[in-house]
Order: sequence, then structure tokens, then C-alpha cells
Amino acid sequence: MLTRRVLIKAAAGTAGAAVAGPARKAEAREAQKMPEKALGLLFDGTLCIGCKACMSACKAANDMPPEPNRILEDSSDAYWDAPLDISGRTLNVIKAYRDGTAEHKDEVDNGFAFTKLSCYHCVDPSCVSACPVSAMTKDPHSGIVSYSVDACIGCRYCVAACPFGVPRFTFESSYPKISKCQLCKHRLAEGKYAACAEVCPTGATLYGHVVDLKAEIERRRSLAPGAPTDFPRGKIGGTDAYRGTAGQYVDHVYGETEIGGTQVLHLSGVPFALLNKPNLPSEPPARVAETLQHGIYHALIAPIVFLLALTGLAWKNMRSDKVEHGGEA
Repeated sequence: MLTRRVLIKAAAGTAGAAVAGPARKAEAREAQKMPEKALGLLFDGTLCIGCKACMSACKAANDMPPEPNRILEDSSDAYWDAPLDISGRTLNVIKAYRDGTAEHKDEVDNGFAFTKLSCYHCVDPSCVSACPVSAMTKDPHSGIVSYSVDACIGCRYCVAACPFGVPRFTFESSYPKISKCQLCKHRLAEGKYAACAEVCPTGATLYGHVVDLKAEIERRRSLAPGAPTDFPRGKIGGTDAYRGTAGQYVDHVYGETEIGGTQVLHLSGVPFALLNKPNLPSEPPARVAETLQHGIYHALIAPIVFLLALTGLAWKNMRSDKVEHGGEA
């Protein structure tokens, strides 16, 4: 016979199993590894001159419209200092740090510096983990994190999950979708590569295999600040180069360890905190979240607990209603 006591005991037992579930699954999976032939970008802020050629090239390569500066929308400067951030119509943006008189490049006091914001193509991406329909996927060979509008259901879990705040939703569109950099993967079959790197005049944005980009990072960091050197332009292994001088870098490569590592790496002459780069742990959030999910939903424990709680509440209300109307208690 189904009684209140039976329901309470069943719910308590199932809830206990739900609590124990995550403990049993605490080591649900290892963090994802960087693909051997992973493709990515290096952005060296000490070489960036703020020309924004990468932004124009990105829009042209991805058939995206110009976007005005909403703050200066009625001004003649509305398109000069625009856009201010990535959005559903802008996948890549150059931002600036300024202090005081902004006389000295890559210095904290009275200085200025440039940084780039676009998708980091995480090694263990939170957006891929959070997507319930595999609209976000990570290529096992190139490591490129891609988005499929055909698979997307518009839940925007990827937007909430990304610790870098990269995926954006086109709310203004009649047929909204997610927008994010996909490393110009549609150009690879044509023998081309990321448009932002292809047009960069100084090699501040450089394309290539991550293992080669890391070797180039080590070369640059080993040079004495101010030492003349050639910087590859466009892509690693190309024939084009820019003659410049080695920068004074902060002692950190952004993206190397953050949330398990990324395929887009940054060098800078000023602390990354000044460039609004989030301070993130080395543990991938996706691994932690999936561990909890797998434990809670193991053997459908969480749905069963919820269903039993609803059943118990309904049974209690029915019993109270009978008592109130003079029925059997």
C-alpha cells in the first residue's frame, strides 16, 4: 500500500543515493588534452599598433556588417572607434588600455597597450560541455571549436558557460543564433588561414600549430628587450617577416594554463589584469561540472527524487482536502 511513510522513506533513500552519487563519480573523467596538430593564434600586444586591420578582415571573411559605436552613434566618429566589444556581428575586436597621458607604449604609468578579444578555442571548452544538442563541437584534430546553427536550439547555455564571455547571441535578429570566431575554418580548404593574422602588418596576430606558436613565444621571451629581431608575419613557417625589436614581456603567457589551456595565446607588456583578462584557475570548469552532473543524474536519481517529491506533495494535498470537506482522514 502506498502511504506517506513509504513515500518519505523512498524519497530519503533516493536523496541519499543522489548525495552519494557525486562522491562515487568524483573522478568522472580526465581533463581534455591538446590535439597534437592543434591550430591557434598568438597575439603579441607589444607588436600591435592598433590599426584594427584584423577587425576589418574578420568582417569581410565572415560576411558580417559594420557596427557603429552606440555611444557615438550620431557622431562622425561612430565608426572610427567601433565596435567597443565583440557581439553577434563582430567576432574579433582590438581593445586598448590607457593611463594618464598615455605617452609610453606597453607601460603601466602614463602608458597604453593593446589587446585582442576573440574566441580562445579552449582545450577543454565549457561551451561544448554545456551544449545539450552538440551545436558546439571541438574538432579532434585541429582543436577548432565550431558552432552549428542547424543543431542549435537557442538555449544560450554556451553563453552562460564560457568564462571568457565569448559566444554572443544575435537578439536583434529575426532568426537569432550564436556568433563566435571559428578560426576561419571555412578558408582552410582554399589554402587560406585566419584572416586576422593574414592582414596583420606587424605579425602581432600570428597563425599556426600551437606547438610552433609556443616555440616562437619561448624565442621571443628569451630575447633581451629592445634587441632587433625578425617576427614572422601571417603564419608560422611563411616567408614574410616584420623587422622589429623584442618587447619587455610580463612573466605570464595568457591562455597557456587558464582553465586547462587554450589554443589562442597572448603576450603582453602590461599585466593582463589591466587588459580585463579574467583571472581564471587552471582546472577546466567543464570537467568539474560534468563530474557533478554525472553523479547527480546517475541512474536517473535526480529526476526520480523530484518526481517522488511532487507525488508526495500531491498526496498530502489530496489528504488535506478530504479532511477539510469531511471526508475520510
